[in-house]
Amino acid sequence: MRLYEGLVIDAKATFGELKFSEMIREVYATDEEGKVTNELQRRVYNLKSRTQECMIQVSVPAEVDEKKFDYNTKVELVNPEVGAVANATFNGATVEWFLRADDIVLKGQQPQPRPAQPQQLQNNQNNADKK
Repeated sequence: MRLYEGLVIDAKATFGELKFSEMIREVYATDEEGKVTNELQRRVYNLKSRTQECMIQVSVPAEVDEKKFDYNTKVELVNPEVGAVANATFNGATVEWFLRADDIVLKGQQPQPRPAQPQQLQNNQNNADKK
């Protein structure tokens, strides 16, 4: 079972003050044979959460520039979503939770608009051609 839409959350209430720690990994796509390709899908960052009293991992899309904030810099999540993947087991199921966001920005900073994706550009062109 996969929760495709994710759960939109109140980041301030859920995580409290967030501080940047580090990028922990880059995740690349795999091909039909399961081999890793050169296509970057997302970056995963560690952030310190005051309310959760632990480090949280946040995935950000590859289209967003890599974050290189100083350690312990206060940050905010843009459009955070929580999702889960459940796998059936003999005794029930195991669930893995994940957190993703459109971006991580300095606290109080407005998020930068993301560049249009190729599909969005095509749709915009088609709409312009119809006018």
